[in-house]
Amino acid sequence: MPVRKPSTERQRRLGAELRRMREHIGMSINEAAALHRTDRTTVSNTESARSGVSSDRVRVWAANYRCPDAAYIDALALMARERGPYWWDEYRDALPAGLLDIAEMEHHAVALRSAQIMHMPGLLQLPDYMRGIFDEAVPTMASTDLDRHMAFRLRRAELLDRPEPPPCEFLVHEAALRMRFGDRQALLRQIEHLLKEAERPAVTVRVVPFSAGGFANAGSSTLYACGPVQQLDMVQIDVPTGVSFLHAETYLANYRAVLDRMRERALEPGDSLTFIRHVAKEI
Repeated sequence: MPVRKPSTERQRRLGAELRRMREHIGMSINEAAALHRTDRTTVSNTESARSGVSSDRVRVWAANYRCPDAAYIDALALMARERGPYWWDEYRDALPAGLLDIAEMEHHAVALRSAQIMHMPGLLQLPDYMRGIFDEAVPTMASTDLDRHMAFRLRRAELLDRPEPPPCEFLVHEAALRMRFGDRQALLRQIEHLLKEAERPAVTVRVVPFSAGGFANAGSSTLYACGPVQQLDMVQIDVPTGVSFLHAETYLANYRAVLDRMRERALEPGDSLTFIRHVAKEI
């Protein structure tokens, strides 16, 4: 296949999985090229996502690597068949690529788990509250950039309006309920919206109160996207330079444990909604 334009995070993930499969059996690129009856450049470009890959090639290479996991291979083959355009492609060259990769990750997830410490989950934010967050950005955004970022985040939230949206669990710390982005009324409206969204069958909101004490990874928010098989899960975290995606097996296991521990300290869904209403009365 010809060299493609800049790849997406999901396309890079597919290439990384093929490389991981090859390395798992200790095979070099030259050995793989000979086995596949191709050249070293083709293998390298495919694994680095500089070139696309067909679902048939995924299956042939997986068979050559003697991969025994049929569900995993099926999921990779399905990834190879994905073709756009998607709605977020409208924003390409207008927003950082990492933001588009988040939308792509959410779109393909079979379930989402989110841990938010200092602000409400992005998929559940109202425009006024959202604007308050972006107003704190450094450097300050131009008005056109701000409008574009807000419109993009609102489009992401349409994920919840699908006929069959992915199950979403939002772990929200009490600090996020009390932290003001915008004025008092903006926060109150946001809390009311959070309560309303929690009524969706696919949405679960759990609050971690201050009284729960400390927990692992308390300093940062996390978005964990579940794939069709656990090996294809993905973690997204915010970093000073933008966003970062993690998918190494150890990272996935650690972040699953972090979210599990946070859930253990969280209130049950019904108690969480009662707690949120109590906080709203104090604001």
